[in-house]
Amino acid sequence: MAYVSSEQKPFTVNDFKARKKAGIPISMLTCYDYAFACIAELSNIDTLLVGDSLGNVIAGFKTTIPVTMDQMVYHGSIVRRGAPAKFLIVDMPFMSYHISVEDALRNAGRIMKETGANAVKLEGGREFAGIVKAITTASIPVVAHLGLTPQSVHKLGGYSVQGREDEQRKKIFEDAKILQDAGACAVTLEMVPASLANEISESLEIPTIGIGAGNGCDGQVLVINDMLGMNTGFTPKFAKKFAELLPLIKGAFNEYDAAVKDRSFPGIENTFK
Repeated sequence: MAYVSSEQKPFTVNDFKARKKAGIPISMLTCYDYAFACIAELSNIDTLLVGDSLGNVIAGFKTTIPVTMDQMVYHGSIVRRGAPAKFLIVDMPFMSYHISVEDALRNAGRIMKETGANAVKLEGGREFAGIVKAITTASIPVVAHLGLTPQSVHKLGGYSVQGREDEQRKKIFEDAKILQDAGACAVTLEMVPASLANEISESLEIPTIGIGAGNGCDGQVLVINDMLGMNTGFTPKFAKKFAELLPLIKGAFNEYDAAVKDRSFPGIENTFK
């Protein structure tokens, strides 16, 4: 079934379960700025995520840990202005929900009020079930995140596939059900074996959104710079390039440089009289 954005009914929190029940996958892209948000608004993409991966993609940090609430609110509000009709999810950054329920509610509320988001996303399993329940009780939809949780990179010992060992596999499976029961409207599964993602997807009433978790999930999310082929360094195995913009952009930069240096730019058409 094809979707045309100009005729498409806006995606709402109710559509997470509805799409799963209908067997229609959910498309999600990370987005961090106004320019790309405007383009996404014109597209058929269902949902946008302002991920704390902006720490890597936008700020150049090696991890997401330095990202602050102020940064998430800033980028979230920018994306909302560019894509006013899209379902918008904003990440809760490291230590914004870890200290207390009160802290979590305050920060989740701030994100919703200051960005215009439709939901927040937070990492972690059963240890954060109480936080998820409190936030959802406050009428804020929550997307959970299991598997590779980048905010726990130091605890995990690096970025690697999670859930290959039986004990870890069992925990992730159980955590998904616990978070569903706590009120999560969806759960992101990052870098877990496809077989585990399939089992979780089949067992839950809420949809799974995969990133490096195979095509058995109920939806997929990719970092926008990865899927557009804009990276100058490492490209994750799970990130398919749907465009190769890096050589095009680099070529345009070099053409501009040459035009400036040989004085062919600006031309008469670019000059005021």
